Amino acid sequence: MVSAVAVRTVAGDVPAEQLGVCDAHDHLFFGSPRLPGQELRSVSAARAELAAFAAQGGGTVVQWTPYGLGRRAADLPPLARETGVRIVAATGLHQAIHYDDDTLSGLRGRLAEVFVGELTDGIGPSGVRAGLIKVAGGFHALDAHARWTMSAAAEAHRATGAPIAVHLELGTGALDVLDLLCGELGVPPRRVILGHLNRSPDLTVHAQAAASGCYLAFDGPSRANHATDWRMPDAVRALAEAGHGDRLLLGGDTTTAAARSVDGGPGMPYLLRRVRPRLAVELGEELVRHIFVDNPGRALAVEWSRP
Repeated sequence: MVSAVAVRTVAGDVPAEQLGVCDAHDHLFFGSPRLPGQELRSVSAARAELAAFAAQGGGTVVQWTPYGLGRRAADLPPLARETGVRIVAATGLHQAIHYDDDTLSGLRGRLAEVFVGELTDGIGPSGVRAGLIKVAGGFHALDAHARWTMSAAAEAHRATGAPIAVHLELGTGALDVLDLLCGELGVPPRRVILGHLNRSPDLTVHAQAAASGCYLAFDGPSRANHATDWRMPDAVRALAEAGHGDRLLLGGDTTTAAARSVDGGPGMPYLLRRVRPRLAVELGEELVRHIFVDNPGRALAVEWSRP
């Protein structure tokens, strides 16, 4: 069974043109052993952050938090209703270091099935369906865990049509990911989103990745230690001038409580309050509108099917 082309939000499938201004990679809830004491767990803080994003003109937030890292799926639809911001949730699996051995052992032999179930039936008892699959590479390499999760993601994509979003560790490994997902596993490049490219501002690799037809996400724009704010406009301009302006995405990637605007950090509003006007000065309003409004809709809207 195949449905009309749509973006799968936590409140149901919607046409891409209803997304509005989109934060294409962020987190309302997130918890990992790698970030003790910085977990995103507060519903009230998530609500305030969404409201602040909406006040800047934001329309949709794509939460890349995957399986087992505190997604709080049942809380997402009420937050969307209360703030007027659409939310897209994720299934998928992060790097192995984010999980204990029992969790990973329990997924052996059924990972693709879990992904498909969360995309079509819902995440646990919440009934909230995911709208994309999030997986992760390693630092300049793909280990056995990455190959396992990406193989399962490719299988789930073939069963449902879902897009696959990839965490690139410090922005590296983009071409290896494309070789695996699109080469060996046959996922169409237009269904792949590469994240964190801003963290490795290698313009040659960016151009090579873009030439495949995948989407390139520049996220975490408040992290000066990742050479993000001051190099990202140059990278975006280079890709646009090479004819890839229709493949660019921007996101905030708020992963710790201290990074939220309601806790004194830049948070989601920074993307629209500071990054968007700066890009408009350097790149022009039309391209910036495409990046924030048109491109996310194309990246996330698919013909959803059930196995």
